[in-house]
Amino acid sequence: MEKKYDLPEARSRLIFPLDEPNKDAALAIVEKLAQEVGLFKVGLELYLAQGPAILADISSKVGEGRIFLDLKLYDIPNTIQRALRVILKGLALITVPSDLGPATLKAVAASQGFTVLAVTLLTSSTGEELKAMGYKQEFWENPAKLVIERAIIAQKAGCRGVVCSGREAGAVKEACGQDFLVVCPGIRPAWSVVAGDDQRRVVTPFEAMRNGADYIVVGRPIRTAPDPVAAARRVAEEIAEGLAARG
Repeated sequence: MEKKYDLPEARSRLIFPLDEPNKDAALAIVEKLAQEVGLFKVGLELYLAQGPAILADISSKVGEGRIFLDLKLYDIPNTIQRALRVILKGLALITVPSDLGPATLKAVAASQGFTVLAVTLLTSSTGEELKAMGYKQEFWENPAKLVIERAIIAQKAGCRGVVCSGREAGAVKEACGQDFLVVCPGIRPAWSVVAGDDQRRVVTPFEAMRNGADYIVVGRPIRTAPDPVAAARRVAEEIAEGLAARG
């Protein structure tokens, strides 16, 4: 029997990045997509332009637990922990770089009230760049090895999951277990691929979910579409198909 898929569940796994410095414009798209996506990602651009208050503004529109704060906080343990004390509670997810090291990751992961994800390797990174940065040959020849190693370190430190390419989602799940969260940016539906994209290690929504992703981040294909709502629904359908194919 063919497995049926659930569109509301699919929508809950879609993260939309609010890559917009203007408060009114950001809140307008939040209202427009509130019923179409699960989480809204706040990154450096919006956070630096509007400050911490934007988190409360978004929560007032959609309720608590629907913000993914992607600041990739990088500093010594005490500084990051102090920063977390002044960040709005009730966020769904926050990020730190995986190369903070086991001790700092452990200290941050222990912070109360936050689900911490470690960013393994940016989806814009390539093997050539890893080689230029002095990484071991095994890593620049196969970046997935570095992603898996960092995921294992993050899990041992107490992080709830990682951010990685959809190409590595399955391998991370295999290494760390099905309960370990995997969030995948760099998602490009086949109908949205354009020349000159800065994302390199990309997959489609269907591929990411079939591979084991728990959430995917889709920005430009929705934001630049003539009808963002219709585009978000189209992505949700691909997510649902990927979940069904996963079995």
